[in-house]
Amino acid sequence: MEEVVSFHHVHKTYKNFLLRDVSFSVKKGFITGFIGPNGAGKTTTIKLMLDLVKPDSGEINLFNQTYQSNREEIKQRVGVVFSEHHLYQHLTIEKMKKVVSNFYSKWDDDRFEHYLKQFNLRPDQKIGQLSKGMGMKLSIAIALSHHADLIVLDEPTSALDPISRREILQLLMDVIQDEEKAVFFSTHITTDLEQIADYILFLHNGTVLLHDEKDAILDQHFIVRGATDLLDSDTRKLFLQVKETSFGFEALTNQASLVRRLMGDEVVMEKASLEEIMVYTIGDRSEIR
Repeated sequence: MEEVVSFHHVHKTYKNFLLRDVSFSVKKGFITGFIGPNGAGKTTTIKLMLDLVKPDSGEINLFNQTYQSNREEIKQRVGVVFSEHHLYQHLTIEKMKKVVSNFYSKWDDDRFEHYLKQFNLRPDQKIGQLSKGMGMKLSIAIALSHHADLIVLDEPTSALDPISRREILQLLMDVIQDEEKAVFFSTHITTDLEQIADYILFLHNGTVLLHDEKDAILDQHFIVRGATDLLDSDTRKLFLQVKETSFGFEALTNQASLVRRLMGDEVVMEKASLEEIMVYTIGDRSEIR
């Protein structure tokens, strides 16, 4: 499978934060979901991917090229949607299109008009009068209208109602149907990724904790519940994290078969969701939002 993006041992240091030895790839024809709590380094990673900041060390390749070797071609092939759009508030959508289209050699007016109709946006609407959700839809329309090979999205569905969210998710799945494009989708809404992602990249404290196929991650992680008297120094090693209450324990494991063999019917086991994997791994639900 062709790698559209690859990070090789990338480091980036700020005064109070360090991105450490980050390596991963984004594959053509697939959606990679990017998760992690606030402060994990997701924004820094996206900025590095877009050449908005430079790594201190390591190598970043897009389309088997570096920004140093072919920056302009790479920029033409990437579509970006940030959590807050940076479009000119005083312009109409039509005038904004004229500004943006000048930057892209493959800009497609027909495709842009198609997305405007799909999102119920009018060319004469002023951008400053759009709701946050409609502004996000406009950003997505722009990102998809110059035949980009990589679509990078930072929290694109956070401001949308459930119907609009479903519409955007379906659109992203449609984008990769020809297997020629890749989507890199950063979001806190892990249920969205459970619906559409093929791969998951999980970042915490500037370090990659998980990078694998989504189904493999979900198949490997289970929530286990049982009585606290089942826990001792040996059985605790079966779990990535354990939470104890007066009613018993609840824990996350990636050794399900061993837990079943040793604890059997004394525990209840069920597959963990992506959110549960995050919560148990970082230890605090409040950090996710």
